[in-house]
Amino acid sequence: MTKSKLLPRYEFEGLYQYAKLWNMPRWYVALENLFVFSGLFILICMLIGVFLAVLLDQKIRAEGPLRTIYLYPMALSFVVTGTAWKWILNPGLGIEKVIRDLGFQSFEFNWLVDPDMAIYAIVIAGVWQSSGFVMAMFLAGLRSIDQEIIKAAYMDGVSLPRIYWGIIIPSMRPVFFSTFVVLGHLAIKSFDLIIVLTRGGPGYATDMPATFMYAMAFQRGRIGLSAASATIMLMTVMAVIVPYLYSELRTKDDG
Repeated sequence: MTKSKLLPRYEFEGLYQYAKLWNMPRWYVALENLFVFSGLFILICMLIGVFLAVLLDQKIRAEGPLRTIYLYPMALSFVVTGTAWKWILNPGLGIEKVIRDLGFQSFEFNWLVDPDMAIYAIVIAGVWQSSGFVMAMFLAGLRSIDQEIIKAAYMDGVSLPRIYWGIIIPSMRPVFFSTFVVLGHLAIKSFDLIIVLTRGGPGYATDMPATFMYAMAFQRGRIGLSAASATIMLMTVMAVIVPYLYSELRTKDDG
């Protein structure tokens, strides 16, 4: 709440920085990217994670190796993930070059350098990183369900898809909520992946609040504006985390 720029100033100026922040087109681009990335990241991670969990819950023979393969990306940092996908999505090194070397010269996959598609390239890398975590959460939830209920449904002639849709998935609402909160938190504070993959570019096409804050503080020398954006991020994270904590604490108190 000051007019601090490169050096801090301690005169109170009220909401000056917030008014300046909400008048910047770049901030609106960052917010739009956050909503696009968060929505796709959470939705796709959920779908893939649930599918993989249901697949592994069938007691298949190769469950151990497959579970390790699916969980492996989660052991990597976002920096490593970003670096790997930067090579894979690079038009001169990765998928596009491989396909063209096979003879398909008209093939294009240049999302990483396309301002309109670069945010979706980040979604691909983020989903690859986190869908294994979602799988682990749902697999643990599936294994904790009372098997007697499922056996009773089998005896009544209920098909497997209806058992999952009518019994298992509704009983896993707490897992859905917990996973949503964790993925939402990861999306809001995403920084490493974007910095490594695109550095917020091309231009500032893939800027998000975390990279916006970094750029204002360390590249533009606008400390007050950066602090205002960081406060908005904190409030957003609290809006996600506080209801979750309230729900968890209320459940424990009721128990």
